[in-house]
Amino acid sequence: MAKVISLNVGLPRTVIFHGQVVTTGIFKEPVKERKKLRKLNLDGDKQADLTVHGGLDKALYAYPAEHYGYWKKRLPAMKLPWGMFGENITAEGLLEDQVNIGDMFRVGSSEVVATQPRMPCYKLGVKFGRMDIIRQFMNSKLTGIYFRVIKEGEVGVGDEIELISRDGNNVTVKDIFRLATGEHDIATLRRAVHIEALAEGWRLEFLEELAKQERIR
Repeated sequence: MAKVISLNVGLPRTVIFHGQVVTTGIFKEPVKERKKLRKLNLDGDKQADLTVHGGLDKALYAYPAEHYGYWKKRLPAMKLPWGMFGENITAEGLLEDQVNIGDMFRVGSSEVVATQPRMPCYKLGVKFGRMDIIRQFMNSKLTGIYFRVIKEGEVGVGDEIELISRDGNNVTVKDIFRLATGEHDIATLRRAVHIEALAEGWRLEFLEELAKQERIR
């Protein structure tokens, strides 16, 4: 059974990075108290740039605790506390190659549905103090998972992440990342465009690619 290892929240802050003023909500800190998960975010949490972050399809970001071992080997000199990747939930047992887009879960008294993998922006580099982390993150394919909130409720450390229903299109979060990064597979594309929970921007992109692939065949 998957579970919440750490619950992490943070409000936007302004930092100086390479001489530039940057406002970002990527700095999250673990909290012990339970938090209300609402349609757009957790209480005590907020995104800075709503043009690329947040929204209904990115209300909750979960990152697997299992991936921290990989990063500790890659970045041995860095401290990597829970929440380092800007995740709201550090989760155990919730892996990208095992979760389908469209899978529904109960977390505490809330219910959520998986919508997409995380594609990092430059603010991950701001958090780590090094821009090469973006390339490393993409190469790792350890993206974490974004969720839409279906039912608001309270969540906290130790809560089980219980699978309610599995999407029948059988397209994993890792499959979507693979499609988005150019590893096109027409069979997976055909299933992906039918996922009701898939964020609309991804669906349109995949529909265009599917039409292109079918013209080539």
